[in-house]
Amino acid sequence: MLPSYLIRNARIVNEGRITEGDVRIRNGRIDAIGTLTASSQDRVIDARGHYLLPGAIDDQVHFREPGLTHKGDLHTESVAAVAGGITSYMEMPNTQPPALTRDLLEDKYRRAHEVSLANYSFYMGTSNDNLEEVLRTDNRTVCGVKIFMGSSTGNLLVDEPNTLEAIFARSESLIATHCEDEATIRANLEAARIRYGEQVPIREHADIRSETACYLSSSFATGLAKKHGTRLHVLHISTAKELELFSNELPRTQKKITAEACLHHLWFSETDYDRLGTRIKWNPSIKRAEDRDAILKAVLDGRIDVVATDHAPHTVEEKMRDYFQAPSGGPLVQHLLPALFEFVKRGTMRVEDVVDRTSHAVADLFRIVDRGYIREGYWADLVLVDPDQAWTVRKENILYKCGWSPFEGERFSSRVTHTWVNGHLAYEQGRFDETRKGQRLNFDR
Repeated sequence: MLPSYLIRNARIVNEGRITEGDVRIRNGRIDAIGTLTASSQDRVIDARGHYLLPGAIDDQVHFREPGLTHKGDLHTESVAAVAGGITSYMEMPNTQPPALTRDLLEDKYRRAHEVSLANYSFYMGTSNDNLEEVLRTDNRTVCGVKIFMGSSTGNLLVDEPNTLEAIFARSESLIATHCEDEATIRANLEAARIRYGEQVPIREHADIRSETACYLSSSFATGLAKKHGTRLHVLHISTAKELELFSNELPRTQKKITAEACLHHLWFSETDYDRLGTRIKWNPSIKRAEDRDAILKAVLDGRIDVVATDHAPHTVEEKMRDYFQAPSGGPLVQHLLPALFEFVKRGTMRVEDVVDRTSHAVADLFRIVDRGYIREGYWADLVLVDPDQAWTVRKENILYKCGWSPFEGERFSSRVTHTWVNGHLAYEQGRFDETRKGQRLNFDR
């Protein structure tokens, strides 16, 4: 039997409003919201001065299990996520082996059931030759199918036109795409190699994985989606130009084509390459300050629907290699909410915006059952944030298995203090309770 909790005097952030009140958690779900009286069964938590948020739902992570667990795994990275206020995640198929069959996909679900502190779902991977497996994906228990329309690992790159056409035409699942044009990137790489030899400076990354590469691929994907009426979600938008492909004219629940921005494209720009080097090498690349600012504007006006992390850990040793050898990606889940609350402190984002883009919107677009909102009867995936508890990111407080963060040395003004997952207090003031694990997400489709 799960304990009951009464969270008192919280600033409840939900559905575009902030109200002060109490929330009772009972039997894993939100039992009541309002001005409540404690029962003898309740553990009372005074949340005065704290924001109470629905847990963030990260629609794009790479937790590296199976096959790459020296970088991260479903246990370590889910623990870091919970400490960062993420109560559910959707993990990508580019593991070893890649999740290209239903059997391999179910292996990941079984492992998460054993070790994941947060709730979970896993994308089915696509290749040029697994169409029938993709079409048999269970739309109610799998978040979506992932298409790498650009450089990828292993055999996950889908560049066969007939295969792409068939997936967009026949899939009933949400299709999530990584959009970068492979031919453009190869040409840019060759030009950089001619100019610099093997010592290509990291600052060239923005031009190698260029605006053109992103736009060619994103426009191709959105064109296919419009042609076939496909439910398309374009991941990690990195350029201002791509924003013309997305609209805020319809309510998001009526959109067929939606988009995601990631924390690193909202925070960093190409001026940071000289300071951070390959630590901020991502695909798609971090680009100009003008792109960063345009993406933030699009997040706020609803052309971009979701903010996520694209958490993708590598070891320090791997990241410190030269340009061609250093892998792309970095760890972010522990720092998503603290970083977004810095935008709140600056006055460029409201707390209501943070909640909407990291929780409400993800639940709406993926049609997640009973999560993403603070509503009676919903699963109690809840987070308390102290907006005045400042802290500095240091190696000793980093929870990622890889042991580093691009935010090292950054002083955040706000801190996650408590995280409930399905009514279980999984994280409290730096301490974890792993006696209960997360659950598989379900979808109303």
